[in-house]
Amino acid sequence: MRLSEELWRESSDLADACLNHPFVRGLADGSLPPERYALFIAQDAFFLEVDARAYAAGVYRSPDAESRRDWHELQCGVFEELKLHGAAAERLGIDLDQVTPLGATRAYTDFLLANTFGGTLAELAAAVAPCVRLYCHLGARIVAEGHPAHDYTQWAETYADLSFSGLVDRIEGLLDRHAGRTQGERDRYRQAMRLELEFFEQAWTG
Repeated sequence: MRLSEELWRESSDLADACLNHPFVRGLADGSLPPERYALFIAQDAFFLEVDARAYAAGVYRSPDAESRRDWHELQCGVFEELKLHGAAAERLGIDLDQVTPLGATRAYTDFLLANTFGGTLAELAAAVAPCVRLYCHLGARIVAEGHPAHDYTQWAETYADLSFSGLVDRIEGLLDRHAGRTQGERDRYRQAMRLELEFFEQAWTG
């Protein structure tokens, strides 16, 4: 079994906790209060700016052309997400240049920055892979539930789209290609999944 599959299965409890979190359930059925969604968009945009730097480090650190191309495409995917967040922020009246990171956001970005040039390339891949894999999972599951269209439908459809699942293939391919199957890789993957859950909790509670 590929390492990426092993790590995803080992963190299935956290993936389920995210899917069943009240914030995500509100996204799924359209009942999420707009102010909570606005908080999420602002904090997630701050996170994605740091995430893009992690992918840039992957380009720099990769020893082969295929890996450099994969990291680059992943970074381009982050920039596309940021465009969507920018459009949402404009609708919601949010100035993304004035966002102050909250606790869970800062914990996640500090984690990413610590792994940008610390540890192995596989550990960097393990630190960023859960975000991509989890959002694809959440989007696909929400779309499959067949909720009537509402204000947050596009959020789920974006992450369920085949173009986004292609990014999952790229990051998991990088993780498998450079895997040393070390405890460090497992620890980083699991920690990133915990941080994802904390991020949803922060958006729900404010």
